[in-house]
Amino acid sequence: MWFALVAGLLFPLDAAEIPTLPLVDVFVNGQDGYPAFRIPALIATSRGTLLAFAEGRAHLRDHAENDIVLKRSTDGGKTWGPLQVVHEDGANSLGNPTAVIVRGTGRALLMYQRYAQGFDEHKAEPGLQGPRICRTYTQSSDDEGATWSRPVEVTAQVKRPTEVTSTAVGPGIGIQLRRGKHSGRILMPFNQGPFGKWKVYAVFSDDGGQSWRYGQTAPEGAAGHANEVQFAELKDGSILLNARNQGGGLKQRKTAVSHDGGATWSTTLHDPALIEPVCQASLLRHPGTGDPTSDVFLFCNPATQTGRTNGMVRLSRDDGKTWPLARVLYPGGFAYSCLTSLPDGSVGCLFERDGTTKISFARFSLDWIGNTGGH
Repeated sequence: MWFALVAGLLFPLDAAEIPTLPLVDVFVNGQDGYPAFRIPALIATSRGTLLAFAEGRAHLRDHAENDIVLKRSTDGGKTWGPLQVVHEDGANSLGNPTAVIVRGTGRALLMYQRYAQGFDEHKAEPGLQGPRICRTYTQSSDDEGATWSRPVEVTAQVKRPTEVTSTAVGPGIGIQLRRGKHSGRILMPFNQGPFGKWKVYAVFSDDGGQSWRYGQTAPEGAAGHANEVQFAELKDGSILLNARNQGGGLKQRKTAVSHDGGATWSTTLHDPALIEPVCQASLLRHPGTGDPTSDVFLFCNPATQTGRTNGMVRLSRDDGKTWPLARVLYPGGFAYSCLTSLPDGSVGCLFERDGTTKISFARFSLDWIGNTGGH
């Protein structure tokens, strides 16, 4: 059974009553030279070009000689150009593409991890040097994603030198602050291992992505471990953290707040309104038309505690305190997703569907979320 959420109440809908959005398949397993694609990330450039990133994999497992790949759209997601390989590293695996557009310059900034062949997050070793550590790289583009700089390693700037084994940025998007004393700061959301003992934190740059520092991890105050994470800026310039809840039994998202630009965090809490089957999710502050007070928060994930299905978009007008409006975006198999704001005020969503056999794009307006019939 699928549901519509209106004014805080869930109403059951039959499958025939759920109008689906038009979908455009961007990455399809077995096409473009890759047996599998996973882990979508989506950003819109200042000129409106959509950049859709993914991991191109030799098979569906997480560490499968993954390459970082990209497709571009210049017509709002109606059509997509040919696949571009942003970084290929032989038998080693690259993963967790996370991107942000730098305000003012328009630069597209991409961050991701690298594991040497045979050394995934279960086997990665602590430290900043050696063949068995997890490494982090950035690349940038100044021409709407058409070409990319050479990879720059930033491992020592984003990873603690002792104890930490794996690191993972996002996956999804980074943010750049607009308010308060840290306005202009770029933040990338991170989690760190060892496996099974994850912690989340912020990595930030005050020089447009040229250099990076890391903050403290968020203290755990609820069952489970915060894992894959996204950020959104609050009205006062503080930062909301929203993370996958790994373990602990309670399948609800974890949240925390930073009042100092990502340097420290409040203790994590569960958000009972945001249920999950234990999966990555997307969080976005979507701008109001010329009026920052009309900004809304959007949240997208598989809205169920039983499996990766029933992809839903929720809307909050109070900085994520409540989520009174929601609508099913895709009722079938739904896993990782990434939301982005489009220049015309609409929203784009890039998401894995149907048993992660493809990554598809959907576009919708804010009015669509509150309208349970038609689109």
